[in-house]
Amino acid sequence: MNSLHHLAQVVNGFSNVRILCVGDIMIDRYIYGHVDRVSAEAPIPILSYERERVMLGAVGNVARNVVSLGGQALITAIVGDDDAGRDAVRLVAQQSGLEADLVTVQGRRTSVKTRYIAQGQQLLRADREDTGPLDERSVSRLITAIQSEINETRILVLSDYAKGCLGDSVLRSAIDAAQKASVPIIVDPKSRNFSRYSGVTLLKPNIKELEDATGLPCGDDNSIETAGRKLLDDLDAQAILVTRSERGMTLVQKAQPVLHIRDRVSEVYDVSGAGDTAMAVLALALGSGAGFADAAMLANKACSLVVGKVGTATVSAGELTHALHAAEIDSAQLKIQTMDELAETVSQWRSAGARIGFANGCFDLIHAGHVSLLAQAKDTCDKLIVGLNTDASVRRIKSDDRPINNEMARAVVIASFGDVDTVVLFDEDTPVKLIEAIRPDVLIKGEDYTEEEVVGGEFVKSYGGDVFLAKLMPETSTSKTIGKIRS
Repeated sequence: MNSLHHLAQVVNGFSNVRILCVGDIMIDRYIYGHVDRVSAEAPIPILSYERERVMLGAVGNVARNVVSLGGQALITAIVGDDDAGRDAVRLVAQQSGLEADLVTVQGRRTSVKTRYIAQGQQLLRADREDTGPLDERSVSRLITAIQSEINETRILVLSDYAKGCLGDSVLRSAIDAAQKASVPIIVDPKSRNFSRYSGVTLLKPNIKELEDATGLPCGDDNSIETAGRKLLDDLDAQAILVTRSERGMTLVQKAQPVLHIRDRVSEVYDVSGAGDTAMAVLALALGSGAGFADAAMLANKACSLVVGKVGTATVSAGELTHALHAAEIDSAQLKIQTMDELAETVSQWRSAGARIGFANGCFDLIHAGHVSLLAQAKDTCDKLIVGLNTDASVRRIKSDDRPINNEMARAVVIASFGDVDTVVLFDEDTPVKLIEAIRPDVLIKGEDYTEEEVVGGEFVKSYGGDVFLAKLMPETSTSKTIGKIRS
């Protein structure tokens, strides 16, 4: 099964997953206009007002994304007894699938971020907020709300924007309640003291937050892994997902190889709220039973979509599924590598301890026998390389009227198989040079050969590798198919 197809199936499981979102809530206000002159009073642009939008931000935006992706969200947060607080209540009520237990704190201002935008460019952001500690009564009400809801949720999201909602008492009570109920906890941290988050399931810091928390540099893949593993040990967490802006994300898990996730972004219009989108997708994926790697890959894909939108935006399940299907097509072509590219790929796989398999053939007209062989081949290894005869090679070993499909068409078809990790073309009659260069751990061929007849078999066994003969499906061959068509 193609991994991207599998991820699309995970998205289908988001429906009705209930997420408890606790943390700082904000109002994001966007004021749009146009600028065509500079003020005479100071060297600043004059914004001619056109319109404005108001939406939930911070933990509210996490919840909005949960609902947009098909899940159910309950927000537990604080607001002030002010117009912005009443805006928050109204916006929650307008959003289907979203509930909230908002604790009103007298004398406290609801956090508001106001952004002024002209011609698609943000000119200024003005913040209005109170970030001091909460009074004991508000703390008690938050804790009671969390404890009353935790048993009805799949995942607890803690969205800490350092605005006062997740003080030490509330944070520790939330973590303890989730642990007691066996509910996984994911945290978007802002505190420099990460020991506050001890006992959570997954932590999602950015590069700067990881550097501040560990005191270690995080300038490249290796240093990020080192810092991530230190944080794992310090917090007794199961996973750390480091967000790296345009460089994607890095997932560090206990007793697992590190996973660096990249994605191509067509255009970046606005990064505000991308972290909230990631938290929503992580929560829904883990809540629907996905593992950390699948959840992280989905979160990264969703972020690549949301940064292409203006404002504190959301991603829908349909958008995410469509993007995965589009990436599935692109990934097939990316799997087709030159020998130089393959050498680097193989080196990375070996560093991660992967068992590497190699199969080869013409694969002209794909039939059930090919599908079966590739599935059996992948069962013998972690990473499967398929060597594909070029058109010239096929003509020499078959006939002048073969192949039916040209080499790139055949390569794309083979690369689209989920069981295949990479495809490399070879122009020789046999793949012996490829095998010698790759040095696979297992060499796969059909059972119509003996081990002694398999090209490269003796070489592979000389360094302790294996030769595997796959079972064949009767009455399946390209030549027979062509014969039937011609007759």
